[in-house]
Amino acid sequence: MRLPKNSLNSALLAGSALLALTSAPVQAQEANDAPAGADTADDGIIIVSARRRDERITDVPLSITAVSAEALAKSGTLELTEIGQEVPNLTLEVSRGTNTTLTAFIRGVGQQDPVAGFEAGVGLYVDDVYLNRPQAAVLDIYDVERIEVLRGPQGTLYGRNTIGGAIKYVTRRLPDDLQLKVRGTYGSYDQADIVVSGSAPVSESLKFGASAARLSRGGFGDNLTLGTENYNKDVWAGRATLEFDNGPVFVRLSGDYVKDNSEARQGHRLIPGLFTGAPVLDDVYDTRAGLNVVDQEVEAYGGALNIAVEVSDTITLKSITGYREDKSTSPIDFDSLPAADLDVPAIYENDQLSQEFQLLYESGRLNGVLGAYYLDANAFTAFDVALFTTGALIGYPGLNAQTLGDVKTETWSIFGDFTYDITDRLSVSVGGRYTSDKRTSTILRTTFIGGYSDLFATGATALAVTSDFNGSETFKEFTPRASVSFKPNQNQNIYFTYSRGFKGGGFDPRGQTSAAPDLDGDGDVDFDDQFQFLRFAPETVDSYELGWKASLLDNRLNISLAAFKGDYNDVQIPGSVGVDTNNDGINDSFIGITSNAASADVNGFEFEGNALVGKDFAGDGSRLNVNWALGYLDAEYNTFIDAFGVDVADQRVFQNTPEFTVNTGFDLGLPVASGLVDFIGSISYRSDASQFEVPNRFLDQDGFVLLDASVVYTADNDRWSIGVHGKNLTDQRYIVAGYNFVSGGENGQPFTPTLGLEGTLTGFYGDPRRFFVTGEFRF
Repeated sequence: MRLPKNSLNSALLAGSALLALTSAPVQAQEANDAPAGADTADDGIIIVSARRRDERITDVPLSITAVSAEALAKSGTLELTEIGQEVPNLTLEVSRGTNTTLTAFIRGVGQQDPVAGFEAGVGLYVDDVYLNRPQAAVLDIYDVERIEVLRGPQGTLYGRNTIGGAIKYVTRRLPDDLQLKVRGTYGSYDQADIVVSGSAPVSESLKFGASAARLSRGGFGDNLTLGTENYNKDVWAGRATLEFDNGPVFVRLSGDYVKDNSEARQGHRLIPGLFTGAPVLDDVYDTRAGLNVVDQEVEAYGGALNIAVEVSDTITLKSITGYREDKSTSPIDFDSLPAADLDVPAIYENDQLSQEFQLLYESGRLNGVLGAYYLDANAFTAFDVALFTTGALIGYPGLNAQTLGDVKTETWSIFGDFTYDITDRLSVSVGGRYTSDKRTSTILRTTFIGGYSDLFATGATALAVTSDFNGSETFKEFTPRASVSFKPNQNQNIYFTYSRGFKGGGFDPRGQTSAAPDLDGDGDVDFDDQFQFLRFAPETVDSYELGWKASLLDNRLNISLAAFKGDYNDVQIPGSVGVDTNNDGINDSFIGITSNAASADVNGFEFEGNALVGKDFAGDGSRLNVNWALGYLDAEYNTFIDAFGVDVADQRVFQNTPEFTVNTGFDLGLPVASGLVDFIGSISYRSDASQFEVPNRFLDQDGFVLLDASVVYTADNDRWSIGVHGKNLTDQRYIVAGYNFVSGGENGQPFTPTLGLEGTLTGFYGDPRRFFVTGEFRF
């Protein structure tokens, strides 16, 4: 389904007409009637900190969804990726071939490839500290206060510029009194989780808290070659916090640690082996992957120091210091077969140090923030590409290409955003950001024969160095933001926002300098040619949004409606292609090619809401809440220049971007004995989506529906609760990621491998049907 070209104008006119009909004053409801969504003020309005200050979600002229800890616990939400079912135009998935690397897209903008050298399109924050790399970013949800999802470019309020949006993972502030909480989970596939959290006052102004989590689950399938589990979970995690609060000074020191020893997540072949004829397996969670020269292992840790000083009634100074480090090894078997036809053992090492200073100003009519941000990050990626079957065929046994990519990012910026209330009803916000991104890349590629390189084994012989590159470039950009808000009354907000997003360029770490052409025409392939061959430029988006937010009927009905238009330019298109280095008709290596080949329009709308349909049906404290979220996205390329200089925009689609995302649910609370039973149900729908810009009928996912349900009993004294949860009740099979190194296969044509001999067309799947029981006790 496609809307006509004037669909956005029609949507804006319709939105304006709707806004004109809703200006009746409303009254605040009681706090305990507020629908679960985030923190609530005394009048029940949802409170968020999206603009670096606590304010009602209705007053924020941004598209934002907030999900509270209570709502997450009741629905049995265990991982960050599950939020993607609830938020319109959001995709959150575990990256292909990994357990804890995050793939995130908002409104068609994101990053699929986790290799060093590419900036994230969606920013992930843990307590205001930006995570620079997607490794170890699939966060387990424990001790969280709320999760906020901001859609559209961010940069005038948050430390790092992000072009697509931001996700804020906000942990709890420590309580004033002694507390201990134990939460356990047991369920399908031998799932057994336990989280223990506690906090205590050390003195009148000093508090300490800590949490420890053990999260485990058996595999959804098996590795039939290695005899191990596939899609299992084996995680240890911990977090500690020290808070000092003494009048105008607040200090928070926090640290966290995660160790993931899960087995490697390997894919399911979608076609038979083109060389050996290996059949397709019946169970999509089973695999025949044989790569075992390195274990799957992820270790991540970090800390943050937040300091806030109230200088006066109007000025607060803040400092946010963060350090993070992670290291992971991963055996990625692209072809998912016992032989090393296309096998990639990989090493990822990342570290970052960030510092942010803020000056917050709050007065009667003028409120805002001035800030400065600095990030020093290093991302190292090392991997082999083992093409042993190809090498045996062409006379190079144990053919293997090793890539070492080291990318250093040094970025600084200054930003500001201020809101001025012209009248009690009319406000204007203006913001801007100046960013300087310096990217320095070192790329070394070496061809080996005789097996895996010295990173993973011994005995191989270096045959040739195909890349030896060291280059640096600084990308600078000013990105403005402006909005106008009109409030017909205190519980409605009509706003129009313009914002510009920016994502820095860099150098493709999988690029091969020996393949660079003579780009400057001087008759020699020199460093300048190699520099331009590996380089890709920044991308930008200009976003326009018209929205309406309202809390109606004594705050029993909360609505958020937004129509947006995005002009997306110089879109970065990363990819890898097989190459024939000796002109024998067989691709015996690969090249990473990233270009700014495309421009696009990304338009759509979002409609979210929740309603307290009824309460005290029989004067007994019962209630019924319903919620919904609808997202529509019309994302089309205007231009898309391929490697031959041909515009193929009509043959390309946006990856990981369904046209429709829909979610609706209910929470029926009924008093039973000395407590309340919540009957919770939700249904979510995602329309057709493609894994890559080139559609593939095997790998692309048709529209599908997920159905979840929970029954939770909570004691009146709030000391304990127990719940029964079911996820994916219809046992839907759906692809979330994949690899594609074949051509053909359409209209009866045979498949042709583009790298390796077996033909790699591999899919990774979302979780099957699961049931589990949760219990929580608070002391």
